Amino acid sequence: MQHLRLRVMRDSDLPAVTALNAAASPALNLLSEDEMRELTTMCDVRLVATGARREVVAFLLSLGMGQAYASENYRWFEERGVRHQYIDRIVVSPTAKGTGVGRALYESVFERARERGAAEVTTEVFLDPPNPGSVAFHEHLGFRHLGEQRIREGSVLVALLARTVF
Repeated sequence: MQHLRLRVMRDSDLPAVTALNAAASPALNLLSEDEMRELTTMCDVRLVATGARREVVAFLLSLGMGQAYASENYRWFEERGVRHQYIDRIVVSPTAKGTGVGRALYESVFERARERGAAEVTTEVFLDPPNPGSVAFHEHLGFRHLGEQRIREGSVLVALLARTVF
């Protein structure tokens, strides 16, 4: 895929972002368009990647510290007391996989973390149900395994990850 562009997410992108998010289930929790809109208001990094026809082919949402976000994983990182920039979700469509767009989106978060004086970028990946592609991606980017927790009433096991901000 050629002609990828990164840009700030717009309200008009929400239907496409919500659809991409749904297509990534069960690796991500489903959100309605209204829930996605509410989540984006807490995020200081809201990016999309668009393809040749300007269609949304990937997105990333990231939050700084101190947000009133009820996510069990976000709360876990907040309770550690380490300054962090949390990546809540990233989705790359099958048509954009292998293009480097995921890495480019993450580089934007690393830059934001440096600007904010964060010590770490944090996120989680599913271990059960397994998501080996995401585990490998995060290992390649230098994330380290801090712990694990069960979420969604014990039905999902996640690895809690962090990468030092350079």
